[in-house]
Amino acid sequence: MSLRALDARAAGASYRAVAEALFGGERVTGEAWKTSSLRDATIRLVRSGLAMAAGNYRRLLGHRADA
Repeated sequence: MSLRALDARAAGASYRAVAEALFGGERVTGEAWKTSSLRDATIRLVRSGLAMAAGNYRRLLGHRADA
């Protein structure tokens, strides 16, 4: 989901549009956007995607730093 969110943002989608694509429009419109937990989750997903794109994708493989 993080990479999907990052791709959408990179293509110019707003956080709200990303949230609608990931969680469904009905869920997004069910809450006030500025205080929505889905807004916070979407922003976190984009940040996580940015971290993965910067090289932290190895976490997906279960790579241990001390190994």
